[in-house]
Amino acid sequence: MTASKHISVYIHIPFCSKRCGYCDFTTYAGKDSLIPAYVDALCDEIKIITDLVDEKRIAKTIYFGGGTPSLLTIDQYEKIFSILNNCFNIKKDSEITLEANPGSVSSDYLIGLKNLGFNRLSLGAQSTNDEELKFLGRIHDKEGIFNSVKAARVAEFNNLNLDLIFGLPDHVMSNWKRSLLDVASLEVEHISLYSLTIEKGTSFGTLAEKGLMKLPDPDLAAEMYEWSSNELDKLGFQQYEISNWARGDYTCKHNLQYWHNLPYLGFGVGAHGMAGSKRVSNALRINDYMNRINLAEPWDRGVFPISPATVSIKTINKHTSMQEMLMLGLRLTSEGVSAHSFRDRYGEQLIDIFGNEISNLLELKLIEWVGDSIRLTKHGCLLGNQVFMRFVD
Repeated sequence: MTASKHISVYIHIPFCSKRCGYCDFTTYAGKDSLIPAYVDALCDEIKIITDLVDEKRIAKTIYFGGGTPSLLTIDQYEKIFSILNNCFNIKKDSEITLEANPGSVSSDYLIGLKNLGFNRLSLGAQSTNDEELKFLGRIHDKEGIFNSVKAARVAEFNNLNLDLIFGLPDHVMSNWKRSLLDVASLEVEHISLYSLTIEKGTSFGTLAEKGLMKLPDPDLAAEMYEWSSNELDKLGFQQYEISNWARGDYTCKHNLQYWHNLPYLGFGVGAHGMAGSKRVSNALRINDYMNRINLAEPWDRGVFPISPATVSIKTINKHTSMQEMLMLGLRLTSEGVSAHSFRDRYGEQLIDIFGNEISNLLELKLIEWVGDSIRLTKHGCLLGNQVFMRFVD
């Protein structure tokens, strides 16, 4: 796979005011004092990696995820953007996203972000039911969601996403419908819906192992998902990915980079990147990450996209890349995976490489041919993991 001049950039901000019970991301609460030093290390890592190539890459998208990226100040983002502009070619139409917690952003703060270049905001609403928000460990309430959307519109953000979580233990269908309709009433451009998963190592996981928390009902979660898909279609949203719906042209271009199996760079604690036939991931602990960056010798020139913070490197061979194109591309519910694109990319026929898997999934009515593309059926969307696993050795 040849290097692309176009790339996406992910920047991980691991700090949180409070860690939610279901969260299994690389996040840390109560470590805000480390933010200034962390920002310095981030800037150094960006420079180290981009110095490994001879020309600036075009940053198609930049995504600040977390954690809670809205904990950083405008001055700290100015510092990061100064480095980004020096190290990447950022176009006027580059999508630049910030994840934020509702209730934690003011219109003045958002105006400052907009002036820096942010043009997309993703708010982790999760529910509009205050009792459910308390159960999830969120620090905002329903009013905070509505106020944050108002503040974003004052700051002239015209590309807003709201996340919601369904399939909670003892979740009530009427509550779920209310949350979805509340969010839709805000006339946001994008909605992401995620089924709650109880992950080992999380607070929820520990409670479930001890029998102190009821597990989600998968049948109810499936019912919620199907109702949501139909309702959002009526409301003018188009589903383009298993968990994502957008109005018009407001698909998340950053996530499309992942689903199209195209190159991206990851900066920060626990961040992942994929470029130059290599998949890399960074150290998971903040102090370890900063020490690796700060102690790096200037003559230790690595191989793109490896940085001193890299702790895992995997070379992606052709067959693995083909498998990943299927696993990721089939998440795109409208687009799917084009046989033509597959042939152009790999010089192989899709049906020659994965004929048995495709034939079996067609028989099970989990995928379908639409033109020269295969994509998930409505039933397949509910059983996506069973489909994706067919393309893993």
